Amino acid sequence: MVNVIKSYWSLLHWLMKKVGVTPCTVEIEPGTVMRFWVPSETVSKKPKVVSKPVVVLLHGFCGDGIMNWQLQINALTKRYAVYVPDLLFFGGSITDKPDRSPAFQAECLAVGLRKLGVEKCSVVGFSYGGMVGFKMAELYPELVEAVMVSGTVVAMKESIIMNIVKGLGFSSSSEMLMPTTANGIKDLLSMGTHKKIWFPHRFHKDFLEIMFENRKERAELLEGLDISYKDVYIPKFQQRMHLLWGENDKIFKLKLGENMKEQLGEKATIETIKRAGHLVHLERPCVYNRSLKHFLSSIYPDTKN
Repeated sequence: MVNVIKSYWSLLHWLMKKVGVTPCTVEIEPGTVMRFWVPSETVSKKPKVVSKPVVVLLHGFCGDGIMNWQLQINALTKRYAVYVPDLLFFGGSITDKPDRSPAFQAECLAVGLRKLGVEKCSVVGFSYGGMVGFKMAELYPELVEAVMVSGTVVAMKESIIMNIVKGLGFSSSSEMLMPTTANGIKDLLSMGTHKKIWFPHRFHKDFLEIMFENRKERAELLEGLDISYKDVYIPKFQQRMHLLWGENDKIFKLKLGENMKEQLGEKATIETIKRAGHLVHLERPCVYNRSLKHFLSSIYPDTKN
């Protein structure tokens, strides 16, 4: 029987090429490769230098870049050069190195973007991708001009993750984020949205079949987030930060975002979207996209949205 999600995935890849982004694989170093979806003209037979501002979209822990950002890419490509990487152990990205930290993800992204000719960019991150985006901004201020995130934190201290996990009825972050049954997928999607969205059982079964590869390595990524409380600090970011939050986020609750805004200081702003949960960019894409484009136009005033 045909896997419905796999068929949709193939269709989605075709649609992305139609709107001007295409996949390419970049060797970061021997043993480490990352897949990026990039503006088609940059990797054509006669590549062109992109003059538009660069926006990098960093995905969350379930699914790859295209699956996460399918409703944002077309909204941005007219005014911006959109780059959508698959983080390590997602999609087509892999490494034989043992490092599982967000800092290593950020390092590989920075190397990959520079190999693709990107000198400056704004980063948009969701959940796990937001953590990596914050780390990129901290380590590479000359590369990252601005950051917009949703449903994430600057650093994942152990008390935060365990409170979230236990509050939702799980024993570990791996159990919550890497379900092993179709019903587990259903529960995960329910936690991520404001309203329950009905899908047939086969949808959840097919999603489980293709979206949770590299389970061992992904569990190690989650372990890499569990740092001790004493080691957590909020860097003094040079960039502007915008936090865009689903008002009914059940995983990273709005109060957490409000507290983080205060910790980040004057360069940070926060905005909430009503009737939206953790998956705010998928649940209310039109509202999310308007807010995203408004923020980007404030960073690049010469680019009208």
